[in-house]
Amino acid sequence: MNNNNTLVSMNYSGSSYQPLPFFEEQKSEKFHYRKKLDLNLYCVKHPKQTCFIHISNPNLLAWGIEAGDMLVVEKSDKVFIGEFVVMEIENNFCLYELIAYTDGEFVFLSLDKDKENIYKSYQLTKEEIDFLLEGYLAGTIPDYQMSAFLMAVYFNNMTKEELTYFTLKMRNSGDIITFDNLDYYLVDKHSTGGVGDKVTVVLGPILAALGMATAKLSGKGLGHTGGTIDKFESIENFKFSLTKEELVEVAGKTGVGLMGYSDNIVPLDKKIYALRDVTATVDSIPLIASSIMSKKLAIQSDLIILDVKVGDGAFMKTIEDARELSRRMVEIGNSVGRKTIAVLTNMDEPLGYNIGNANEIKEGIEALKGHWSADLKEVVYEIVYIALKHKGEVETFEEASEKIDEVIKNGKALEILKDFISLSGGDGQVVNNYKLLPLPKSTSEVYSTKDGFVEKIKAEEIGKAAMVIGAGRATKEDEIDHAVGILLKKKVGDLVKKGDLIAEIHYNDDKNIDQSRAMIIDAYVVGSKEQKDIKNILEIIE
Repeated sequence: MNNNNTLVSMNYSGSSYQPLPFFEEQKSEKFHYRKKLDLNLYCVKHPKQTCFIHISNPNLLAWGIEAGDMLVVEKSDKVFIGEFVVMEIENNFCLYELIAYTDGEFVFLSLDKDKENIYKSYQLTKEEIDFLLEGYLAGTIPDYQMSAFLMAVYFNNMTKEELTYFTLKMRNSGDIITFDNLDYYLVDKHSTGGVGDKVTVVLGPILAALGMATAKLSGKGLGHTGGTIDKFESIENFKFSLTKEELVEVAGKTGVGLMGYSDNIVPLDKKIYALRDVTATVDSIPLIASSIMSKKLAIQSDLIILDVKVGDGAFMKTIEDARELSRRMVEIGNSVGRKTIAVLTNMDEPLGYNIGNANEIKEGIEALKGHWSADLKEVVYEIVYIALKHKGEVETFEEASEKIDEVIKNGKALEILKDFISLSGGDGQVVNNYKLLPLPKSTSEVYSTKDGFVEKIKAEEIGKAAMVIGAGRATKEDEIDHAVGILLKKKVGDLVKKGDLIAEIHYNDDKNIDQSRAMIIDAYVVGSKEQKDIKNILEIIE
């Protein structure tokens, strides 16, 4: 490899190599001649890209290379971790091992103790990213080549510059929604998903009541419970905006606009995600970051707030992974001039008391009437505070809280939710009449099997308990039952006695009811330790 990071090579003249004697076995201390070995045949796969190097350096014994050895060196466009490379430096051939590749930097370990290691930076050019993504979208880059790239990203990460341009290229593969006639400070809140996450239901009306607006893309859920679309579609005849024009009309009148994803929004993401699913690269942090942010950047906003869930019921199980994902997403947004802030929130127990689609709509309405669960209130108030602060209307959390309290107390936020539902085809009276929501046929009660304090509620297990009765989807093809769900009666920190009611299962089909009940009992960890001062806002990254 020369100092431009290409492997050393010599042109092959095409002449034959001198055949060498080759011995296969030994008998009676005599070697039996069998055949002659042609190095051209056995050692050279690509003659025009191959040369032989005679070793005179005596300092390579630790690597099994002695003075007098002959190395076969082949030029290659790729070098993998653990491979030996030859670099031509100042007219001398030097041997190294590639031992690391992180954030665009190659680390080469010198095989000669008398020579220094080499650190070289490399990153994909815009032209290379263009070639890859344009070709894959057009079908000229096959799946196996894109799979190799995704695996390379999984193991080697991406630099800030690579990831930002990669994300923009993803975004630009489809429609970009901008607003000419929507005179609001636009806040786009995104959640990475969790059990009982009904923040959007509550947040949009509060922001609108405070003079801001949300005009965002939302999706259906896959897994524990439904997504934002599924929650609102539990309201009869409710329809999300299908076009930019519908989105602008509803958001212009109410300050709340929600539109479903279409095939025209970031089509590259949909195509690449399907490949990530079969190449075990779904949990690659740079690929997650680019997937989320390509869609966030595809719609106009003044501020992006990322609610990154952390813990048992979240995709990001550890604070370290959540922090890294947040950092990469914030980095992308801020790099292209879109103010982006990540809020790391606790998902070690379900958010609020209700899990299930109609159930969560009901809890969201109750919150707008001032009847909050402590954890939901903490998350919503923090996000609204961030929005108000960056709009320039408040300086402190206390100022923001007073403003939020006022639009809850005077009913303005609830009225906006009512108008939003009505303009979207649903019956706005649902905010005062829960009988307009689908109701389950049956309820089953779940009781504690122990005395003590609730030390933990395994959020993922509760989510699965809701999914098996129909509140979520195991596959994209599954139908959601909007009426079913779980109502928690005890939260972390509560005192319980054996036989106390800890949860209710609302269901229509009793096929999996015993399984759901067993999962709930398993999810409740009851012990002697009282949990106090539970933090729901873990970190802010901007």
